[in-house]
Amino acid sequence: MSTVPDDVIATLADWLGRAKCGVAFTGAGISTESGIPDFRSPGGVWSRYQPVMFQDFLADPDARRRYWQMRRQSVPEFLAAKPNAGHLALAKLEAAGHLCAVITQNIDELHQRAGSRRVLEVHGTAMKVHCLSCGKRWSCEEIQKRLEAGEDVPTCDACGGLLKSMTVSFGEDLPADVWQDALTLCRQCDLFLALGSSLVVYPAAELPERAKANGARLVIINRDATPLDATADMAVHAPIGETLERVMAVVEADRVGPSGPG
Repeated sequence: MSTVPDDVIATLADWLGRAKCGVAFTGAGISTESGIPDFRSPGGVWSRYQPVMFQDFLADPDARRRYWQMRRQSVPEFLAAKPNAGHLALAKLEAAGHLCAVITQNIDELHQRAGSRRVLEVHGTAMKVHCLSCGKRWSCEEIQKRLEAGEDVPTCDACGGLLKSMTVSFGEDLPADVWQDALTLCRQCDLFLALGSSLVVYPAAELPERAKANGARLVIINRDATPLDATADMAVHAPIGETLERVMAVVEADRVGPSGPG
């Protein structure tokens, strides 16, 4: 049985139905329900490997070997994961016109695979690899095959440059165009859903604060309490997929109405 009262679900569905520009901001918590461990949690990547700083990746061959060893072990988890009820509900909400975009801290592309069309990846993506010199790109599957065939540090087959996944590493700047688009959405939105984020990783955690300061309703759905719970219009501590699935059911029922569609 759900821990979220029906009246809370109804209120959130009503807010979504009234929103002219809703934005979802997602963190690791939405993907843990697809079997991808939070990087910081036991069993996560950071509990198994020391993160490689971007400057070390550029300067140190040993750091690059550690980086690609971590990638070889972690990428299969991303490839095996499937979008869950939370991802699917957000895609349906966007298709129905209740969401303008998804801003995500995640690097797994599960939102895109669920059908979300406008996804801003503030921390990049693990599902693509690029050359830092010439910009050529590969899918992560292509590079994974090379790693499993014995390459310890793959390089560009076009120019010989260093390859790196298109994730934002420690010490690397966020993609400026994506960040500016996210800030613009925080000025435009009237409903901001923070889903599965601890809201402690900056600068991404600034986004819900900015949206709230600009007059948007702030809704937080997360397993644990966050620093912004007290200032949110609604804070729900419950599974994201189950909660959004119930919200979507109410939204769809309201759209159809007692006499059917239209």
